[in-house]
Amino acid sequence: MFILKNSSSISQVARLRSPKFSQSGSSCTLSFWYYNYGQSVGAAEMQLFVDGLKQPTVLWRAYYNEGNQWLNAVIQLGRLPHPFQLSLDKISLGFYDGVSAIDDITFENCALPPPALSCEGPNHFWCKHTKACIDSLLICDLVDNCGDGSDEENCNPDLQCNFENGLCNWEQDVEDDFDWIRIQGPTPTVNTGPLKDHTTGTARGHYLYMESSEPHQFQDKAVLLSPLFSPSGNRTCIFRFHYHMFGRQVYKLSVFQRTVSNAKGWLLWYKFGNQGNRWIRQTLYISSSRPFQILVKGTIGDGFTGDIGLDDMSFLGCTLYNGNLPTISTTTSETSVPATLPTNNCTEEEFVCRASGHCIHIDQKCDFRPDCSDKSDELDCVTEVCDFEDKNQCGWYQPTLEQMSGNYSIHTTNIFKWELGRGANLYPGQEKYCPLIDHTMGTEEGWYLFTDSSNGEFGHTADIATPVISLTGPKCKIIFWNYMNGSTLGSLEVLCKTSNKTSKLWTQSGSQGPQWNRAEVFLGIRSNFQVVFRAKRGVSYMGDVAVDDITFEDCSPLLIPGRPCTSEEFTCANKYCIPKDNLCDFVNDCADSSDESPAI
Repeated sequence: MFILKNSSSISQVARLRSPKFSQSGSSCTLSFWYYNYGQSVGAAEMQLFVDGLKQPTVLWRAYYNEGNQWLNAVIQLGRLPHPFQLSLDKISLGFYDGVSAIDDITFENCALPPPALSCEGPNHFWCKHTKACIDSLLICDLVDNCGDGSDEENCNPDLQCNFENGLCNWEQDVEDDFDWIRIQGPTPTVNTGPLKDHTTGTARGHYLYMESSEPHQFQDKAVLLSPLFSPSGNRTCIFRFHYHMFGRQVYKLSVFQRTVSNAKGWLLWYKFGNQGNRWIRQTLYISSSRPFQILVKGTIGDGFTGDIGLDDMSFLGCTLYNGNLPTISTTTSETSVPATLPTNNCTEEEFVCRASGHCIHIDQKCDFRPDCSDKSDELDCVTEVCDFEDKNQCGWYQPTLEQMSGNYSIHTTNIFKWELGRGANLYPGQEKYCPLIDHTMGTEEGWYLFTDSSNGEFGHTADIATPVISLTGPKCKIIFWNYMNGSTLGSLEVLCKTSNKTSKLWTQSGSQGPQWNRAEVFLGIRSNFQVVFRAKRGVSYMGDVAVDDITFEDCSPLLIPGRPCTSEEFTCANKYCIPKDNLCDFVNDCADSSDESPAI
């Protein structure tokens, strides 16, 4: 069926009507192929007319020229208990030039479930009038799966909410960034969000949605809180809900469970990205030995086509809790017990070896050479080799986080920062711009250090630094492996920071491909300095910076030998001995440049 016409009459509508259908089952879908091509071809939409409702419901829209191709459309009809009819309208405002066509219209799974001769077992429910046998998980889920409503009879209204009359006993979280909105019909932004609710399948029904347009920003969160539930005991509490995640910039929907009132809880389920213009059912099985609460959190993506919808949320086998969840203290102790030092006669310019009480000069602390017998002078320092396995950060720390409040979980959750990660913990799709395997082990279980760019904003930086290094030798260099892949990746810098100056030693920006790359940075002789890795966030979350296997090579300072230099060695002005092969090689091997003197 097609329209082919050149005309200039104002506001034309070509309408194609379906037969009238008496009802449809809960899994009913309509699919068809359409063609909408031409310079001024105009828009098209599918409308639903239900007996008893004055206003039609828009089920599908095509906006203007969609190219010289056939495209498939799938529309969720769901359970419609009253007679209905569909209308495909082709709209032309003013001049019409193009071809519009439709073909292969198919209705699938639209009949009511067939009657069964028997329906035995605890996992089945026998419908009262239609005699259909359905899964017991479909009982009291706000959907008429039987076709006679019997699976929705005798249900506890406190355990279900279809949002037709408000939020029921769910609440908006006051600690989040904005609220879920109750709405009818389509969301205000085109090409994102639902066109209708899930309960009624029409524009008359209500649902909740998360508005992704301004003033809301990337990573803003809207959290919905369930009522409180009693411990599940030997039974399993089942949570059913329907979600809608349609739009190019849809980001994340997640569900958490908590047993204390001032914690985010632990993750039960999550979904990322565009899932198509449809309502999707999700079932979660929850067990808890303590009273608990469910949190449903929507997170804003990188633009305004990221609306998320919720509808028909219900619990089965759960009992409401008449009380309050406990709170836990989130403050950390400001006091720490100092290590007991052995008896010693060390001055302020000296370091006390922890085991012996022996005194060494303070410059010998953190110089990559253990001068104490127990190596305590290198204990609170950066290690020579760090592979981050066993979640060990090897002395590297984040200065900005250290300066923040001790309440880490609240204040730094959404900050662009360095953190430990591994491929096994990535969410679906994140491996496109974050390493799936580490460099050390080459497995998904291996750990590395990375900056999660789904936090923060464009231009934000994250620093991770060594403690102060007192002295290094003339050949000292850092070797590390970096992973920089993603379309919006920012940059990575290696800095040298002293008390009054910060200098850039190495920098790399933009995507470097989906592999680990080796980098080498020469340090040479330096004193009382820190090495800093600085990551800068790009314009969006598609580009994390990762590092692994950081090695300080040949960094211990020179030693003055307790002997004269041999005939194979050169005696530096400062009494160090170096191989004669190192003379006049443009490297300051002596640390005083005497090996590079023109007088040699």
